Amino acid sequence: MWEVKAAGDGTAPSAEECKEERRLGINACKLVVYGIDPSPACCERVKVTHLECVCPVITPKLALLIDVNRAVRLIQGCGRKVPLHYKCGGASPLLQRGSIGWNFCLALEEKERDG
Repeated sequence: MWEVKAAGDGTAPSAEECKEERRLGINACKLVVYGIDPSPACCERVKVTHLECVCPVITPKLALLIDVNRAVRLIQGCGRKVPLHYKCGGASPLLQRGSIGWNFCLALEEKERDG
């Protein structure tokens, strides 16, 4: 059984822990891409997932596929704060508060398979 460290607990997750966090998040939240509200399990993943596990896999190409405003609303709806002007992801910011699609999940799953 995996024990995933909670976000903000002061410890840096290992590469394997990050991979597992991403897998758990994709599995818990994939129905959100169909317009379904996040489940309690999805919101729990949103609250505990380390940003340093997610942000590095957000490439500029992937960021273009994401509705950042919707992502921010979903994250905030789950009780996690998104600071104003927060940037996550490669050269193009994912979460710049101020637009998650099926392609997002597919791209993360593909990255997990390839990487």
